[in-house]
Amino acid sequence: MRILEVSNLSCAFGGLMAVANLDFYVEEKEILGIIGPNGAGKTTVFNLITGFYPPLRGEIIFKGKNIERLKPYEITRLGIARTFQNPRLFKQLTVMDNVRIAMHKVHNVHILDTLLRGSKFLEEEKIQEEKAREILEFFHLYERRDEIAQNLPYGEQRRLEIARAMATNPILLLLDEPAAGMNPYEAKELINLISYIRDKFNITIILIEHHMEVVMEICERIIVLDYGMKIAEGKPEEIRNNPKVIEAYLGREEESVIS
Repeated sequence: MRILEVSNLSCAFGGLMAVANLDFYVEEKEILGIIGPNGAGKTTVFNLITGFYPPLRGEIIFKGKNIERLKPYEITRLGIARTFQNPRLFKQLTVMDNVRIAMHKVHNVHILDTLLRGSKFLEEEKIQEEKAREILEFFHLYERRDEIAQNLPYGEQRRLEIARAMATNPILLLLDEPAAGMNPYEAKELINLISYIRDKFNITIILIEHHMEVVMEICERIIVLDYGMKIAEGKPEEIRNNPKVIEAYLGREEESVIS
């Protein structure tokens, strides 16, 4: 079953086409990779899907619903969550509060109960506290729950951002360069974590990544962009030796660096 379908998607900035006539789909519970040289339009695609940018033209259909004109918070409520190239945490808040604040979309309490701090509010607070604890334990961050987010090591900040995204109960998770700045050991741990997230929570994942070992190991299918256009699509072994992909990365056809 296709959970997301993008057709003829285009976006321009000052006359420069950042994404041009892009078509792709994502199957339910698939891990799809999007790769390409710097400036290829990868993050722009995420910004279009999540409502940060309006498309020039084209359709984005999520679970049968057109979402290309919805606001980011409306898209989040439908079940799409994302991370960013650079972690955008609430840096002055604790690790626990970063996760709890992401639960607002599932906060099932009337504003009057919140103001009066009635029994319904207290019950919901207890439920959310337990859920936040479970999420932090899953991401091995519970022992850090009272630390200020900006004081975490970089790799743990990355994990916290994914944990915060998971706190919104997503159906589709968009990860924008989650391995950026990680050493090989951390990148290997990330590979295992992403696969485990998909399997444990039965969600779909789209991954933008420059670490080719990450992409090639965990993605079942890969889309390659260059200058905003899709130049290749296929399984990792097909992409690895695709002449167009090699040329896009190297500027000429020669020995593949995509391995």
